[in-house]
Amino acid sequence: MEALTFLVRLLALFVGGKQLVRAMLSDIGDYVGTDIEISWLPNLDDLMKGYARNFRPGIGGPPVNVAMAIEVASIDHISEANMEYTMTVFLRQSWRDDRLSYNHTNKTLGLDSRFVDKLWLPDTFIVNAKSAWFHDVTVENKLIRLQPDGVILYSSRITSTVACDMDLTKYPMDEQECMLDLESYGYSSEDIVYHWSESQKYIHGLDKLELSQFTITDYRFVTEMMNFKSAGRFPRLSLRFQLRRNRGVYIIQSYMPSILLVAMSWVSFWISQSAVPARVSLGITTVLTMTTLMVSARSSLPRASAIKALDVYFWICYVFVFAALIEYAFAHYNADYSKKEKAKVKSNKSAESMVKNGKQAMVLFSLSVTGMNQGLLISRQNRGQRPAESPAEPQEEAETRSARVRRAERESSQEKKCCKCKPIDADTIDIYARAVFPFTFAVVNVIYWVAYTM
Repeated sequence: MEALTFLVRLLALFVGGKQLVRAMLSDIGDYVGTDIEISWLPNLDDLMKGYARNFRPGIGGPPVNVAMAIEVASIDHISEANMEYTMTVFLRQSWRDDRLSYNHTNKTLGLDSRFVDKLWLPDTFIVNAKSAWFHDVTVENKLIRLQPDGVILYSSRITSTVACDMDLTKYPMDEQECMLDLESYGYSSEDIVYHWSESQKYIHGLDKLELSQFTITDYRFVTEMMNFKSAGRFPRLSLRFQLRRNRGVYIIQSYMPSILLVAMSWVSFWISQSAVPARVSLGITTVLTMTTLMVSARSSLPRASAIKALDVYFWICYVFVFAALIEYAFAHYNADYSKKEKAKVKSNKSAESMVKNGKQAMVLFSLSVTGMNQGLLISRQNRGQRPAESPAEPQEEAETRSARVRRAERESSQEKKCCKCKPIDADTIDIYARAVFPFTFAVVNVIYWVAYTM
């Protein structure tokens, strides 16, 4: 009984395994079918007989016409510091090679990357590339399609870091033009001629790209003939695209903090002149923070000699912040000077009052002496005696006193004239600064944005 049960289970396992294998084959589909018609395939060994991959098609005759097409997969990184960008493209080249034509069918033959090494290929290179490489995951990203009339389509996926000369004078309100130059390295215009494909009216994939710092506004195709005296004339194809920098991130990270720091420096105009630590610490803090912001913003830029728009704005804000600190120093100096002048005027007034009191006492004394002399004179006249000469000393003293009084009046008038050119009051300086600083900063901002955005 146990042997019979074992045989039944073994038969069931065998039948289930055949069904499982049949299901797997049905999932794969026609790729494992035995009814594929491959009789139309050309014999590659016959095509490659006598084929010399070291010589271009039609050598000794007219140049080979190579049609070029580009599809942009991504633009990964644009660096201002290194003046370069990284781009991944699908580069498609098409030309005719009559040595590979076959006539018994009209179907196109698709071949993998292993067949590429057996064919003649245009020696196209990227002129302004710093580095470049082919993708090889999971296999080499290359494609060959062979048509019956000998037309070959060669497609490859390339990632290249390309140089891009940038004018950073208006950074970050700038627009840049970057190029991708394609040229034959060894074949001159006598052997090969490049031209953009008729289907290359626009770049596939470029309108879908979203870059972090730039927006692609326009692009164009250029065909040039480069003349080198030592080597001859070489054809060159160029893809040139316009990049406009996105300003929003710079307004948030650089311009708004600078404006807020300048406005913070104006708070000191509403702080009392007697609060010296508060005003000095606020001014020094804003100056140091502005310096740190300038240094951090320049760390991501090349050390070029050109003055950038962002540098100009930073220096404008730095001057206003520093001027607010200088304003307090000037106002504080005027306040101290006014205090000293008031103390000096007060001491002069006390001295003048003492002089006036002394003068009044001397006048009273002189009047009393004169009265006494007149009384003596009258008494002598009454006695019938001859009057003696009156002493001239009191008159001379009176004259000297009057001269001193006139001199004191002239000195006081001169002091009054000097007091007319006294310094401005410190509170008045702060009141003027509250209006002059914001108005001047607003005017400078209008001039700046008009000059760099128009």
